[in-house]
Amino acid sequence: MYNQPAAMVLTEVCEALIEGKTTLLPGNLQMEPFGQSNCYDYVTQNHYITRPLSVEEATFPLAYVITLHKEFDTFERFFRAIYMPQNVYCIHIDKKATSEFKKKVEKLLGCFPNAFVASETEWVVYAGVSRLQADLDCMKDLVKSKVPWKYLLNACGQDFPLKTNKETIQHLKRFKGKNITPGTLPPSHILPRTKYIYREQRYSLYSFMMWTFLRKTPPPHDLPIYFGSAYIAVTREFVDFVLNDPRAVDLLEWSKDTYSPDEHFWVTLNRIPGGFIAMSLILSLKTSF
Repeated sequence: MYNQPAAMVLTEVCEALIEGKTTLLPGNLQMEPFGQSNCYDYVTQNHYITRPLSVEEATFPLAYVITLHKEFDTFERFFRAIYMPQNVYCIHIDKKATSEFKKKVEKLLGCFPNAFVASETEWVVYAGVSRLQADLDCMKDLVKSKVPWKYLLNACGQDFPLKTNKETIQHLKRFKGKNITPGTLPPSHILPRTKYIYREQRYSLYSFMMWTFLRKTPPPHDLPIYFGSAYIAVTREFVDFVLNDPRAVDLLEWSKDTYSPDEHFWVTLNRIPGGFIAMSLILSLKTSF
């Protein structure tokens, strides 16, 4: 047990940091290092939440895609912060991650029945299609999950939440089944990303995207290309659309030699006129009979 309420201790620490003072978390609020105890002791000592905190949260489960390749301790804290037993978590471990790192992540996830490593993994190149494919790999696994999740959120292992799980779902509910894929028509300096062909270059010590002088063909199905955030919150229906609709499949194929395709793929598909929205209406009608 804590000597004083955790919220009070954290408030004092935050106030000290705001005032520019150096401070440390008390030992009883620091995480018990993973691997030094069995799963039960680890989960208990680190105060993981093991049951839904409210009916609202229990009836609105979320799916998470987390991509990572380094800094296990950072990922561990992130996972602890977002973990809820009613949610489901797919972790994509980059193929270039060390074997020791992979073993640590797999051992940690082994303590939680609703968290797993993606069945397919990529050697991720920054701004390459492999980064987009990593999210898609997890999506393929998550649509098979028995957890009836409402929204899917993607993140990386160096993220950290600013909202509680309850605050997050209350925010999502305000969108009434719409996706959060912010974006706009591309400004002029962004246009070369889809105008020319780029190729992933992988080497033992580094990787990068190589620009070529080769021009790309126009987007399939005359799709207008939008640009926006690579990080999204999308419905299960949208994920089904992304994985199965011919326009989405063709756009993915066309995007494989573009620069940072995750910044145009989601937002473009979400804005297909009469596309995903129409499909969502059809699915809702089918489920109502």
